Amino acid sequence: MAEIAISRKKLKHNHDYLKKLFDHHDIQWGVVTKLLCGNQLYIKEIIDLGVKELMDSRISNLRTIKRIDPTVKTIYIKPPPRRSIRSLVKYADVSMNTDLETLKLISKEAVRQDKIHEVIIMVEMGELREGVMGEDLVNFYSQVFELPNIEIIGFGTNLNCLYGVMPSRDKLIQLSLYKQIVEVQFKRKIKLLSGGTSVTIPMLAKQQVPPGLNHFRVGETLYFGANLWTGKTIKGMKDDVITFKAEIIELLEKPVVPEGNLAENPSGESYEINTDDYGKTSWRALLDVGLLDIGPDFLIPVDKNMEMAGASSDILVIDLGKNPKNYQVGDFIKFKLKYMGALRLFSSDYIIKRLED
Repeated sequence: MAEIAISRKKLKHNHDYLKKLFDHHDIQWGVVTKLLCGNQLYIKEIIDLGVKELMDSRISNLRTIKRIDPTVKTIYIKPPPRRSIRSLVKYADVSMNTDLETLKLISKEAVRQDKIHEVIIMVEMGELREGVMGEDLVNFYSQVFELPNIEIIGFGTNLNCLYGVMPSRDKLIQLSLYKQIVEVQFKRKIKLLSGGTSVTIPMLAKQQVPPGLNHFRVGETLYFGANLWTGKTIKGMKDDVITFKAEIIELLEKPVVPEGNLAENPSGESYEINTDDYGKTSWRALLDVGLLDIGPDFLIPVDKNMEMAGASSDILVIDLGKNPKNYQVGDFIKFKLKYMGALRLFSSDYIIKRLED
């Protein structure tokens, strides 16, 4: 069986690192839990760290959070679908919005449920995902700030999620200026400027984040210790909070070069033969996991002596070379993970999920 695991100790280590960083800068922050795919074991572990603000892009996952601890503040982090508004108001304390008619429906539902629903208006800053255009923000705000049972608590933005547009001091200052313009024109205080995500953390450490930005939404850096500017691990953080291992189900010495006429495989891939490999052999390990669960590009073998040879729907093939560590059938191969790989594995019903330590 293949299994993915979260280390309690390393998760706490990364959490404490971030908490110290944000406390030092007097910044409010919450944990994005969408990676965990609603797993109750893992969500409880996050809550037990003392986190009071959890964010997700699935309402069903927010429902799970509220069932575990109703006191945790829940934030829905994408524009909500209209057909889910009843559940949204019930399970999300806050939502991120960009559509006037959707907000009117949320207002009606909040009145029906006798709740105040808090809203962060997302602003487009160049990434071309969700966000009201900056020149339209004042007009947009003028139409929503007095909706019954709606409280506009902040403005926010998303960067580096679609086209890879990186945050900059200029972009964050511009976001802060939008907030100031609205506050002056409407004589209302906007509590949050939610422009910080994992990709912004290195800027914070370098004192490049403007003072007005006071809210961060953090996922990837908590789970992977990642500096998303350099692709490396932030000094002092752990990159192996989440690990994965799969069992060897076949191990044989075989030719390096496939034999026969080559065509596209079921994944649409074509392989070219290196003529220097004719006559060579290597030990090939078949693992009990495949493309149904994860792509090889998202796996990082802990043992540097092995290479990815390929994958089919439910088998991953590893080239062990001369097998210097004498792996056997039944042994496990361990991997670190990239973010999208962990997301795939957490969402798979065929992978065992565990806590370590």
